[in-house]
Amino acid sequence: MNLKEALKLADRIVFEKTGQHLDDLQAAILRGTLQRETYKHIAKDFDCSESSVRQVGSQLWQILSEELGEDVNKTNVRSAMERLQVSIVSHYAQDSVQIGFVNFCGENRDPPDIPKSHPPNQETSNSKPIKTLYQDLSQMPELGNFFDRTLELHTLTTWILQQNCRVITLTGITGIGKTSLAVQLVKQIKDEFEYAVWCTLDEFPTIDKFQSNLTQLFSQSEKPGSSPTNHKRLPLIKYLQNHRCLVVLDDVHNLFCSGELAGKYKPNYEEYRSLFKHIEKLSHQSCFLLVGWEPPKEVPQLTSENTPIRTLQLTGLDTVAAREILRDKGLAEIDNCEALIHRYQGNPLWLKSVATFIQELGIGATELLIDDTILLPEDLKDVLHQQYDRTSELEKQVMSLLATENQPVKLAKLLQNGQISSSDLLNALQSLSRRCLIEKQESLYTLPPVLKQYIKGL
Repeated sequence: MNLKEALKLADRIVFEKTGQHLDDLQAAILRGTLQRETYKHIAKDFDCSESSVRQVGSQLWQILSEELGEDVNKTNVRSAMERLQVSIVSHYAQDSVQIGFVNFCGENRDPPDIPKSHPPNQETSNSKPIKTLYQDLSQMPELGNFFDRTLELHTLTTWILQQNCRVITLTGITGIGKTSLAVQLVKQIKDEFEYAVWCTLDEFPTIDKFQSNLTQLFSQSEKPGSSPTNHKRLPLIKYLQNHRCLVVLDDVHNLFCSGELAGKYKPNYEEYRSLFKHIEKLSHQSCFLLVGWEPPKEVPQLTSENTPIRTLQLTGLDTVAAREILRDKGLAEIDNCEALIHRYQGNPLWLKSVATFIQELGIGATELLIDDTILLPEDLKDVLHQQYDRTSELEKQVMSLLATENQPVKLAKLLQNGQISSSDLLNALQSLSRRCLIEKQESLYTLPPVLKQYIKGL
């Protein structure tokens, strides 16, 4: 089996399992593996992190294992696919036999090209391309350069197109790149849906106005020649059941109160809770992507693959992608470049702010990075204040406690603080975690260095 045949056979297997063809990274992993390249070498060629390659590779081997009925991994994928080819050829035993999209012949001919586009989760023999009825992306921002989020894009695409998740929350601390990732995702998958709509939630003060806006868009595009007065609108859930819809709700934190623990709805916004539960529980073929600083209370941080709901908490860029930001600012070659990225945790907005600050000062960046100095330009302080100001007084007390610690603190030590009751402390830690304002490893808690410096300066 030559390389081209192997790639096309694997593509067919993956398509039959998931309804999606091999994406660029999956193809690069399979190609590199068949050419006996390491994950590190594949990552370098594809310009992404080794951990991204390793995780996507693991998912690919799992798909092939399930379809081939044997344990497929990096070391045996070639032999497993060759056994499949021999089995197919032996079964049909003809001079020229066409199997799906792959042509196995007595001569060593290349198989014909596989069609480029099919709708997800449908059989190719009787499927029809999805007809895009309506896309309203007028509120989707234009964000300029997009820095590598290969693994996150792959994860979200899998959840939406292959696992048909109904509610997905995309959360993360301010500046981490949530909206940028969501924009890139929508650009890549919008044509897989009949309807694709981007909404910014501060535009819809009540649930009635939000649902009315969506149903109006759906009803007018469903029968574009009909008059709005003559065309009866269906309930929103009926459109989600009758059509494949992608709805992005950006700035979902605007639904929740400031000065309270995370996820408490503002007055007149409580009915969004019922909407989200409705969308999660009822059977339909659509997806709501909620983007913001904090998720609704009814969306857990930890979810299982057996539920139609997922949460992705976004972390910083890896070093390769973060270097692109510094390169744009003319700082990619400075000494301690990796230290600067680590100090600001790969946060795109934070890195852009401090890089601009260094440039405008007109002095060497190395001089500013001695002794673990954390620079806080005024524009960065303003951004941090917006999220800090949303927290409750209880959360502010806990962050002040953590800001005095030089090392991650054990939960047992926090419980002995003498200022906050155990119950209040645990609730505050959960809320801060949901707001992505603290970091937790097992029973150790700490603040991000930038946020710690900000709080010390208050």
